[in-house]
Amino acid sequence: MKKIINDPQNVVSEMLDGLVAANPSLMRVAKNNCVVKIPRARDPSKVALVSLGGSGHEPAHAGYVGYRGLDGVACGAVFASPSVDQIVETAKAVATSKGVLFIVMNYTGDILNTEMAQELLRASGVQSERVIVTDDVAVENSTYTTGRRGIIGTVFVNHIAGVLSTRRISITELKTKAEGAIARIRSGGVCLSPCTIPAVGKPGFEIGEDEMEWFMGIHGEPGIERGKTAPSREIARRILDRIDRDSPFEAGMHYAALVNGSGGTPVMELYILLKDVVDYLSEKGVVLVRATVGNFMTSLEMRGCSISMFKLDDPIYEEVLATPSCIFPLSSSAEHILP
Repeated sequence: MKKIINDPQNVVSEMLDGLVAANPSLMRVAKNNCVVKIPRARDPSKVALVSLGGSGHEPAHAGYVGYRGLDGVACGAVFASPSVDQIVETAKAVATSKGVLFIVMNYTGDILNTEMAQELLRASGVQSERVIVTDDVAVENSTYTTGRRGIIGTVFVNHIAGVLSTRRISITELKTKAEGAIARIRSGGVCLSPCTIPAVGKPGFEIGEDEMEWFMGIHGEPGIERGKTAPSREIARRILDRIDRDSPFEAGMHYAALVNGSGGTPVMELYILLKDVVDYLSEKGVVLVRATVGNFMTSLEMRGCSISMFKLDDPIYEEVLATPSCIFPLSSSAEHILP
């Protein structure tokens, strides 16, 4: 195992120390692996946003605490859910009179621990609601979920909720808008090579040099099929075909696309994949108004990619996507990518 680490048991804590050192507006909560905005960077007049999940997906989720983004994140061990205590302490650190909205990816541990945390928060007088992201089109039920997994589309949800929360809307309205975004987002991905959890010290699975896994999960969960490595245009076509079957693309409708790297994929390859996404969508006659490329939700050093599509049939979502945040710092062009 070749990694730039010290003690494999301390990778999350030391990573968060580095994150805080690089971002003076952030701080850790006590001794827990939780990150929140410093007090003077918080807005007490808005709903507080808290996300949670396993580490190893950086910059998700702790990297999205900031301007028009999340207010706090409870970070579990690598690919593991944070504890109930972590979630409670994070929420209490940032809670406002308007309450706390949890953004939770659909994994059993995350959901159960959030439920218990909400009960404890309710007993202590903190109002909270939650939304559950279920954007993975490939798997209806999996090893870690009941229903669809939450994957890269969560980044879209974080931005939408982050921007809208700064407009000081109620927690009920914010939850409704976030759930509306979730209903419009579909995602899928592939894997070309495994990753190694530091505490384990060996790859989580084996795959041939000429093989790829279709629709694998972000923690190395099995996909739906293993086959020979395919060219970029085939990857784009198969992922988008599956999205199209689940939520048909509509000619003339506005969409946003996010092409995401899994941590070990060169950005050059991600741009090639975006080109093939654009070609596919052009054939469908859709209007692509925003295309974003980068490593937004990784799986350590795994080689792979994912595509997320956001249907913008409500003008509020297109307008909010054009509003800069720490998640998407650049606003989209006023011109459409596809005519």
